Amino acid sequence: MVTLKIDNQTVTVPEGTTILEAAKSVHINIPTLCYLKDINEIAACRLCVVEIEGHVRLVPSCDNVVSEGMVVYTNSPRVREARRVNLRLLLSQHDTQCTKCTRSGNCKLQQLTTDYNLLGEHYVKDLKKTPDDYSNPIVRVTNRCVRCMRCVQICDKVQSMNIWDLIGTGSRTDVGVRNFRTLAESDCTFCGQCVTHCPVGALQERDDTGRVWDALADPKKVTIVQVAPAVRAAWAEHYHLDPKFATAKRMVSCLKEMGFNYVFDTNFAADLTIMEEGSEFIERFTHRDQYRWPMFTSCCPGWMRFVKGQFPDYVQNLSSAKSPQGMFGAVAKSYFAEKIGVDPHDIFVVSVMPCTAKKSECTFPNLNDACGDPDVDVVLTTREMVRMFRGEQLDPTYMPETDFDSPLGSSTGAAVIFGATGGVMDAALRSAYYLVTGENPPADAFTAVRGMDGWKEATFNVPGAGDVRVAVVSGLGNTRRLMYALQNGEVSYDFVEVMACPGGCAGGGGQPIHDGKEMAEYRGGVLWDIDKSMEIRFSHENEDVLQLYREYFDKPLSHRAHHLLHTDLTEWKMPTEK
Repeated sequence: MVTLKIDNQTVTVPEGTTILEAAKSVHINIPTLCYLKDINEIAACRLCVVEIEGHVRLVPSCDNVVSEGMVVYTNSPRVREARRVNLRLLLSQHDTQCTKCTRSGNCKLQQLTTDYNLLGEHYVKDLKKTPDDYSNPIVRVTNRCVRCMRCVQICDKVQSMNIWDLIGTGSRTDVGVRNFRTLAESDCTFCGQCVTHCPVGALQERDDTGRVWDALADPKKVTIVQVAPAVRAAWAEHYHLDPKFATAKRMVSCLKEMGFNYVFDTNFAADLTIMEEGSEFIERFTHRDQYRWPMFTSCCPGWMRFVKGQFPDYVQNLSSAKSPQGMFGAVAKSYFAEKIGVDPHDIFVVSVMPCTAKKSECTFPNLNDACGDPDVDVVLTTREMVRMFRGEQLDPTYMPETDFDSPLGSSTGAAVIFGATGGVMDAALRSAYYLVTGENPPADAFTAVRGMDGWKEATFNVPGAGDVRVAVVSGLGNTRRLMYALQNGEVSYDFVEVMACPGGCAGGGGQPIHDGKEMAEYRGGVLWDIDKSMEIRFSHENEDVLQLYREYFDKPLSHRAHHLLHTDLTEWKMPTEK
């Protein structure tokens, strides 16, 4: 242990602790901009500088460790003025028109500028004359970048994609796509982790709210919105509401107030996905010699882009089932269109997702099976939906609870856990067990696949089928390790769930941003609690799904089900595919 003084307080911390963490242990806050614990500790922004007695120069506290007897001042006149100078320099190369930025009000640089009373102009502006590309789901706004390197480190260390890099030298140094490519030319999975870890608005999702407002204003359009499982765990964070109060039903009320004709739950399609994907797994498992192993889930478009770009030999191992978003869009523009007597070309389907990669998925050229139009017209992130609520001055605190519309709005506990890592596997095993044995397992029989470990594995016995070896992985860095292990014959599985974002969709790239905080575990816990409280916890007991099969699809894996609910993943290409 090391004892030192910080702002006249005696502090004792373990040897090797940084000055920043030592100060935090006694509730002394040192401002940071680039710092992310264990990921980005490179002192790029120099805002965390402190004064050490006996040292000539100020030192950054995030990458200097404590020593015995050290005396530290975190807010001396020298320190305060140095931070103000560093902030002015950052602002000289930053577009300060905050009203144009999606992060206004939730921006670390904006907060620090206010905290240090930096009003008005301080240095001559030195903005770049480079156009911003809004054609991709992820948008990089050059003149907002503070070169903190967070996006580079998250992409390299956590997601292992190495998309971003420093480009240029000296005053021309910038962050861009590695090897001087555009984002569209790269293997970017559009997972959005760089967006949620950017402290400013230099990275954002492409804003598609205008297209939704246009559709809502078009009297010829029948507007349908579906809401993904993980959205309900995070949508009200902006309003500081407890998830137990800010239920999905209050969110339905807000969406109805905005003008949507029908508000449905993607959980319905999650139950449908389990019926198709679970049946597909049983078909493969009972005819092992006809397939390659393991079978991978196909719900996550970030994972789809990853495997096609990084491990293309495993594409045929993917389940052919569409994601719940894709299945819902196809059902909405076929079965539901017939049910309400509407031309499917007049239906406008909006998805609200915790994900930026879903914006890419809805543009896949083969996801148009229902009527030739895209099955899903527009994808909004959770953040975009909340911005629309704010624009309409909707306050969920005073909203009543409204049920999802029928028949595509009912769901089970197995569906809601799709938003948490391990949830798809848990839900699939519940129904796979039933499809083989004709009996339900205990709803909590598969807890070994739950939790925040980045790579989990387990073996479960299904009477009549034998032992099923499963793995659950979240985060693309963990996924890469698993894929290498499979390639090298170090592991062997039957069924693998993959989610691109750490912690699953609960920590998705489209979720609300809390700088420096990882929320996936908390949000996932909300979803598991909802599952436990549900009366029905098995997808194969969703009566509306069963009615859909009776009236329209006949049975899982039928000819019509294959046409509308499954897809050929080789029909679209990654930029690097030949």
